[in-house]
Amino acid sequence: MPSPVAQIADLIRRTDHFMVAAHANPDGDAIGSTVALGHILAALGKDFCLYNVSGLPRQFDWLHLPAPFHDCLCGAEANWIFVLDCGSPNRVGPELHRIMDSRPMANVDHHLGNPNFGQFNWVDESYPAVAAMIAELADELGVPLTGSLAEAVYLGIATDTGFFTFDNTTPEVMELAARLIRQGLQPGAVIAKIRNQWTVNRFRLWAVSFATLEMFYDGRVAVAHVTREMMTKTGTDTPDCEEIVNFLRRLRGVRTAVILREEPDGAFKFSLRSTGVDNVQKVAARFDGGGHRNAAGGTIADTLDAARKRLLAALGEELGLV
Repeated sequence: MPSPVAQIADLIRRTDHFMVAAHANPDGDAIGSTVALGHILAALGKDFCLYNVSGLPRQFDWLHLPAPFHDCLCGAEANWIFVLDCGSPNRVGPELHRIMDSRPMANVDHHLGNPNFGQFNWVDESYPAVAAMIAELADELGVPLTGSLAEAVYLGIATDTGFFTFDNTTPEVMELAARLIRQGLQPGAVIAKIRNQWTVNRFRLWAVSFATLEMFYDGRVAVAHVTREMMTKTGTDTPDCEEIVNFLRRLRGVRTAVILREEPDGAFKFSLRSTGVDNVQKVAARFDGGGHRNAAGGTIADTLDAARKRLLAALGEELGLV
């Protein structure tokens, strides 16, 4: 039987008219893999559109796009919809979620617990980033990993591996990065584009969020939060909360870092980070969330205090902290 990448390459070769989408509030891998697949389809002369319910976050507006990025549903009549980096079908946003059962879907993902919601599913947790899967697809289709395509792939693999510092940094992804560099990518310039995008307001939000820091389980769990009021006062929004949780993990003795972020509907989105054997994906799964062993998240529809207590109880039980 052909490999998944060979099957999806064959699908692209023999059809046309695609929508490419990823999860809401997209991170570097979601955007990088979306844009990278767009460049592949453009190189093959295919008709396609790029969609994300949250639009293109401003920190990624330096990317050279192969087509306009839509935040209103485009390509609803596409022959195939590619959903990338999305561990649960409801994470694509309500508009796309409503039509998912009526359109052919190709689900390309690397998250634990993905329910294989597509008509075609290429789900493989061994990949550190979906962008690495898209790079393999480019090779299968004979599209060179150079120029803007290479930058989009590098964005995905660099951000999802913590710039090659997380435990998911495999020899294969390092070899992919080296290959991109050999073929002309300038890592210093691209990393500057990725990382040097902060505003003064974002710094102010982080200062307010860090001030909420609390330590639990004898300093082994660090918890902070961001409310809508904090974002309003600092003139920030959801994308400005990205990475706070990774900085909390830098505290000495902390095994798990937690950030609780208030959503517009009053629920709290949580992000968990750990190192080594501490599996936070199991904790997220208790709240219908998902992710990876050392990086996971979900949503709790409750007050801040109640959400924090429920999450801490689950962490204590799953990680043996009690």
